Amino acid sequence: MDISRSFGGARALDGVSFRIGKGEVLCLLGHNGAGKSTLVSILATALPPTSGTARVAGHDVLREPREVRRRIGLTGQFAAVDENLSGRDNLVLVARLLGARRAEAGRRAAELLDAFDLNAAADRPARTYSGGMRRRLDLASSFVGSPQVLFLDEPTTGLDPVSRAALWDLVRSCVAEGTTVLLTTQYLEEAEQLADRVIVLGHGRTIADGTVAQLKGRLGGSTVRAQLADPARSPAAAEALRRAGLEAVPGEPEGTVAVPVRESAALAAVVRALDEVGVIIKEISLTEPTLDDVYLALAEGTETAAGVPVAS
Repeated sequence: MDISRSFGGARALDGVSFRIGKGEVLCLLGHNGAGKSTLVSILATALPPTSGTARVAGHDVLREPREVRRRIGLTGQFAAVDENLSGRDNLVLVARLLGARRAEAGRRAAELLDAFDLNAAADRPARTYSGGMRRRLDLASSFVGSPQVLFLDEPTTGLDPVSRAALWDLVRSCVAEGTTVLLTTQYLEEAEQLADRVIVLGHGRTIADGTVAQLKGRLGGSTVRAQLADPARSPAAAEALRRAGLEAVPGEPEGTVAVPVRESAALAAVVRALDEVGVIIKEISLTEPTLDDVYLALAEGTETAAGVPVAS
């Protein structure tokens, strides 16, 4: 693959390369300007690379763009619907353009109107839709052809939580039937919910690639957080944990000690160490690193390397 793309003197992508298996969900994370949308545009044949090429559903994006487009579905960051047509007619039109017969196109439109909660407005012109409804209609259109590969570029931007959850369910259903999904998102929860693999882009380059669990593992395990009944006992708690071979740091709220651990069994060790010196625990929990933690750590590393700020 090894795709690069420049705009004038600015390099948007710098040798990005990866493979996605059939029925896999790959999520691209990165700050604004990291190259996510540029990469999607190239893979969807909307933009040529400056160098390199790629194959989508077995077809070369430069030599066989028509074959690629026949096999993909694409939703960009902004809704693209015909405002003079009804929601139903928008979907029927897409189905007909993809070669479906009229009856089949009508059935598929009805299925998607139901899936995206647009039945009540199905026969109204799209220009009367709210922004969220237009977004849902645009998303529905990308599912019309049951594509082999689905590109979703920040698909849930502007959607309410219920619509977002409905889209996640639809993506899972497509994946179960063998559809491959490339997803870009600013919602880290979305990546955790859907992604088999995550690639983090920074300044046009791949800075991390792995499963969510693998990326979390880069931060070195979990954390036990013990909130003490008496915040004044924090120094005694820290000393007791040190003697037990555990390092504690102050946490929030006041009177909380945070202990990085490698395994969940260390929770019992924390309780024993504090109990031995009579420190009463008000509340205790074991937390794993979140994808937010991973992303922020990677973003800070990119910022240091590049000397420029990184926006989440």
